[in-house]
Amino acid sequence: MKTTEIKPQNRTATPAPTARLNFAKAAPKVFRAVIGLDAAAREGLDPTLVELVQIRSSHLNHCAYCLHMHTTDARKAGESEERLHMVAVWREAPHFFTEREQAALALTDAVTRIGDAGVPDTVYARAATHFTDDELAQLLALILTINTWNRIALATAKRAGTDER
Repeated sequence: MKTTEIKPQNRTATPAPTARLNFAKAAPKVFRAVIGLDAAAREGLDPTLVELVQIRSSHLNHCAYCLHMHTTDARKAGESEERLHMVAVWREAPHFFTEREQAALALTDAVTRIGDAGVPDTVYARAATHFTDDELAQLLALILTINTWNRIALATAKRAGTDER
């Protein structure tokens, strides 16, 4: 019997991004405006729902910095590890989330991936059955805000685990 030597694959780690600009220092008025939008968007929404939406959008955008920050915040607020692990696959595990949370997550998916198919009427209608007009506007603002934060963090190569707020 002939044995073959198994050679390790030549895998190179992705190098850590080089330091990029500090957005808050370089554009302080814009940064403060986004903070203001973030605070305004959260008003009237359940804090648990806020974190679930932010986590889901951060998953979809591959934003490790924001994902780490919002899972940490959710844990501090009492969110279970079980639900945190299920956010990425919420459609396959709907029993972990309320109908209202599922509607919010579906809207988060559609708005975050708006270039794929827009926001389908069915997704919007589902959200509209679970949220008042005022709440729906807040939820949309929240989704827009976390997408903005994700893009800022990704474009400036924010490092997950640093939580530089």
